[in-house]
Amino acid sequence: MDPRRLLTFRTVAHERSFSRAAQRLSLSQPSVSHQVALLETEIGQRLLVRARGGLRLTAAGSVLLEHADEVAWRLELAERQIARLSGERRAQLRIGAFPTAMAGLVPTAVTRMRLAHPHMRVLLREVTADTLAPRVLSGEFDLALAYQDTSIARRELRGTRRVDLFTDSFLVGLPAGHPLADARGPVRLEQLAQDHWVLPSPTGFLAQCCREAGFEPDIVAISQDPIATRGIIARGLAVGWVSGLLAEDYPGVVLRAVAGRGRSRDVYALLPPGESHPLAAGFISALRDTAGQA
Repeated sequence: MDPRRLLTFRTVAHERSFSRAAQRLSLSQPSVSHQVALLETEIGQRLLVRARGGLRLTAAGSVLLEHADEVAWRLELAERQIARLSGERRAQLRIGAFPTAMAGLVPTAVTRMRLAHPHMRVLLREVTADTLAPRVLSGEFDLALAYQDTSIARRELRGTRRVDLFTDSFLVGLPAGHPLADARGPVRLEQLAQDHWVLPSPTGFLAQCCREAGFEPDIVAISQDPIATRGIIARGLAVGWVSGLLAEDYPGVVLRAVAGRGRSRDVYALLPPGESHPLAAGFISALRDTAGQA
C-alpha cells in the first residue's frame, strides 16, 4: 500500500471534501482525487462515497482511516524525536487554541513564559472543536487548548493526555443603552428573550442555555471572533455571551452575571501521543497563573 496515497486519503477523510483536502495538502483537487482512486484500486474497496453534506466513509474507509491515523502519528512522532535529538525543536512550542483563548489568555501566558525562556519561539494556530481531534492526534501541536460544557460528562480524546486548567464562567454582554444595562445584580436570562442575539453557533451549549431558560434565541449574527462579537454588542445590534476571560477586553459593553444556574466551561490542555514537549509543563503553569490573575 502506497503510504503517500494512504496519507492523502486520511486528509480527505477528515475534511470530508476533496477540495478542502487539496487546499490543506497544497495540491490540485484532480491530483487528490486521483490518489484516492488509485488507493481504492490498490486495495479493491470503495473508501468514500458522496452523501448529502459531503463525503462519507464506507465501512472499509472507516477501518483504513483508523490505521492511517496511527501511521501519521508514528511518522510525526519519529520526526519529533529526531528533531529533539538535534535540539532544533527544544526552544519551539506549537500551540493550538480556540478563538477566545487566542484573544488574551495564550498571548499573556507566552509573555509570562518568556521571562524564564527569553529565546523561546512560539507558533500559534487557531483550532475549532470540529477540527481539534485530528490535528492533535496528527502531532500538529505540542499542546492544544480545548473546552467543554461543565454540565456534561468529562470527555477524553483517546491517545492524548488531558490536563484540566480552570473553569471559565460566561457573562451576558449588553449594549450601553440597553434597558437592563443599569440594573443592579444579576440578570435573569428570560428577560432577554425578546432581544436579538449574537452567538458562536446556533446549536452550541450557549444557544442551548437560552432554550433551557424557556425561549428560542433570535440569532441575528453568528461569530466565533471575540472582536466581531464585541463590536456587534457595543453598537447595539444584539446581546451575547462573553467569556469571563475577556471581561477586561470589552470596552463599550456592559457585562452582567446571570441569575440562577449560569453557564461555564472547563478549559483544559491536550498533550498529543508520545513524549511531552520539554516546554509544555512550564506553559501549562503559565496558563494557570494567567487565568488566576484574570
